[in-house]
Amino acid sequence: MADTRHGRKASAAAPEAKRASLQQDPHAIRDPKENNLELAIGHEVRFYRKKLGITGADLANATGISLGMLSKIENGNTSPSLTTLQSLAKALGVPLSAFFRRFEEVRNAVYVRSGEGLELERRGTRAGHQYNLLGHLDGGPSGLQIEPYLITLTAKSDVFPTFQHEGMEFLYMLEGEVKYRHADRLYTMRPGDSLMFDADAPHGPEVLVKLPIRFLSVICYQSRLES
Repeated sequence: MADTRHGRKASAAAPEAKRASLQQDPHAIRDPKENNLELAIGHEVRFYRKKLGITGADLANATGISLGMLSKIENGNTSPSLTTLQSLAKALGVPLSAFFRRFEEVRNAVYVRSGEGLELERRGTRAGHQYNLLGHLDGGPSGLQIEPYLITLTAKSDVFPTFQHEGMEFLYMLEGEVKYRHADRLYTMRPGDSLMFDADAPHGPEVLVKLPIRFLSVICYQSRLES
């Protein structure tokens, strides 16, 4: 399989990526905390509705709230009355207090000093693949899990191009050179190169070109909600 590092397909994709608009503005300043209460409530209403697997129309019918009003509540554009919140809590099968937990939620950060990442063996790890976990944050109500790893490959490392797992994965090359497979394509990864992909397709290092090899791997996936 040809390396697409300098191929036409890879080049053609670049303008598309530049034109793609991000859904969030990282420079946007949030409203004062009292206004964020509506956003927190809306987030929880949407979370519990999706957890039940029902549509906005289903919830609107169950509560007698118009679909337009429900949309405003879920987007944090209005302050629902206590009576409305009680109706939503009953329909969703949660206590009224559940809508406020994100408002008071503590925002955590994980700081790992150089060389202090937890060395571990992930399920399915091959011989000679050194994984250092650089931190872990539970996404809370969103259920989003993020695992950043520093991965080191040496002459003792197996090549293994058929890893498969749920979620998305992002690689950033730090040292060495590797031909990395994703599905039916092979990418030559050198320092400064990055690769982001659907991790459900077979992927992994196929040719260890220049050792040692070190790269960051950030895996993001949705945890399964308990019933």
